[in-house]
Amino acid sequence: MFDNAFQANAFQNDAFQIVITPTNIKRGGDDAWTPEERKRYKALQKKLKKAEDARMAAQKANQEARKDFIREQISPTPKADVVESPQEIVESQQKAIVNYDALIANLERQREDLLNAVLIRQAKERLEQEIAILEAKRLAELDDEEAILALFF
Repeated sequence: MFDNAFQANAFQNDAFQIVITPTNIKRGGDDAWTPEERKRYKALQKKLKKAEDARMAAQKANQEARKDFIREQISPTPKADVVESPQEIVESQQKAIVNYDALIANLERQREDLLNAVLIRQAKERLEQEIAILEAKRLAELDDEEAILALFF
């Protein structure tokens, strides 16, 4: 009988109900990322994976070079033209591993910087929303005060 007597949205909790729907905020998953940031992050991930794989390969080559060096020290084999000694090969492999470690650390730092930039931008947008809400509330209170003063005079 009273199914349609009242409208569901007939009354508001607050006469100055403020609803701000931001236009540039994206919700969910990684939607807070701009397309450029997402592309840069994926490129960093690929570079990082490639550098880690290269480091693992260099580490395996270093282990093999050390085994060869030890074998050569135990029972030397005569070689006609020796370009590099096993000791030099081991040292070059260790330098390569150190270079890969530096590259990986640099890529991880870049990734962290990108993540921090996204978080800072999200915090900035959230603060701007809060400021807009507070400003709207301030203006509403100012209108109330002016209306009360107009009633007195």
